[in-house]
Amino acid sequence: MNFNEFALALPKVKNIPLPAEASQLKMSPPYREKLIKLQKDKVKNARQSAVLALFYPDVEAQTKLILILRKTYKGVHSAQVGFPGGKVEKEDKSLLHTALRETHEEVGVSPDLVTVYKKMTQVYIPPSNFYVQPFIGLANQTPVFNKQDDEVEALLEVALSDLMLESNVVTKRVNTSYDIEVEVPAYNLNNHLVWGATAMMLSEIKDLLKGTL
Repeated sequence: MNFNEFALALPKVKNIPLPAEASQLKMSPPYREKLIKLQKDKVKNARQSAVLALFYPDVEAQTKLILILRKTYKGVHSAQVGFPGGKVEKEDKSLLHTALRETHEEVGVSPDLVTVYKKMTQVYIPPSNFYVQPFIGLANQTPVFNKQDDEVEALLEVALSDLMLESNVVTKRVNTSYDIEVEVPAYNLNNHLVWGATAMMLSEIKDLLKGTL
């Protein structure tokens, strides 16, 4: 989609109610509800984190969204696709501050270049016991990305048109952090499988944008 058209339409999301869990559940793994019930005591003390869904123009003035492929490591989100973002640190003034700081650290985009338009619905992640707060932001110029090499394996510049394409919603078998293999709903974006909490957040963003574009 042409970025100028997108940038004119995006402010409308401020006045649109969030699709919330009804939208997120479309892309929820089948075991999620059971895990949350099993971890109901842990949920009360879940850690806080925040991420940014950053849209921007590419060099051809088409709308893109930046995602990251995380490094392979001994952790529950190893080698998974996600948004730039991370856990709240002591110096963070708010969850929005966390999202902007982490985005700067992970992909090199300064907070000064970002306009944030919407606070989305939080998502609880059972394996890591985190509540994640997503935000939608816009950069009006093509960013010069600089990935954080110790945490980010690759940057994925996803076309908005690909996210909105229904044929990119698939069902795949994946190995989970619980050492079980299950079929999950996912997005096929830039030849990467995007599932779990990231797919749930993308689903709400996608449904929200449908009301503006």
